[in-house]
Amino acid sequence: MKLRVSAVQYHLHTIESFEDFAHQSEHYIKAALEFETEFILFPEFFTTQLLSIKGENGRALTINDLPSFTEQYESLFSQLAKKYNVHIIAGTHVINVDGKLRNTAHLFYPDGKIKTQAKLHITPTEVDEWNMSPGEGLEVFETEKGTIAILTCYDIEFPEIVRMAKAKGVDVIFCPSCTDDRHGFHRVRYTSHARAIENQVYVILTGTVGALPTVDFMRANFGQAAIITPNDVPFPPKGLLAEGEINHDMLVTADLDLDLLYQVREKGSVTTWRDRRVDLYPDWEK
Repeated sequence: MKLRVSAVQYHLHTIESFEDFAHQSEHYIKAALEFETEFILFPEFFTTQLLSIKGENGRALTINDLPSFTEQYESLFSQLAKKYNVHIIAGTHVINVDGKLRNTAHLFYPDGKIKTQAKLHITPTEVDEWNMSPGEGLEVFETEKGTIAILTCYDIEFPEIVRMAKAKGVDVIFCPSCTDDRHGFHRVRYTSHARAIENQVYVILTGTVGALPTVDFMRANFGQAAIITPNDVPFPPKGLLAEGEINHDMLVTADLDLDLLYQVREKGSVTTWRDRRVDLYPDWEK
């Protein structure tokens, strides 16, 4: 089985209305569909662009205002997924859950159904500056093209959670990210490669580019999309199907061959999933 995926390097810039955000988002979807893509990934925190809209009396919006856009956000991407018959991982959006802010990834199915995965590991900035709360559990999502998970940015730096996802049958991990400098970017990029090798899965990664001069902690972005494979003979030597140009407004597209994953898990040069020493550390399949 094959599936085609596209990852958006979303360009953040100041906008004047929700309609501006909607038009930009649909632009990327239309561009991806020119390549007949089936899954489109947007970055983490890309909806912070909405905070560049001026509030009443010219008031600057803050992270606490972002959940007020949730209904419009969900309606927009649900409609777009149905209109274009495509799966959209619409990055992350900050929602309010029982008075707590949660950085939450959203999966929109072609029939308009919505599934969510809250970020499980929260960075110090998210805690100290934005008062974010972590999610409470790992979800996996069944699609017509197999089982996927969505692990946001910092999540991919924790091997245990990806082990758990693979044990639940996941073949493709979508990783929306948002990093403001080279250090953060490379942490996420290097660990994405590690997780692909350890678990013999695909990792689809993307990040924000551009800047939001009026939004705290979104004034700088350093991003690049990548479609990452295990490192074995059927795949490219660097474990990389495609990558974007750093900090450019663009998207990347590639085909994922799930049969190749199953082949290397059984007969690869290394069989990292099968060769786990579960006598020494937890077996997440049990």
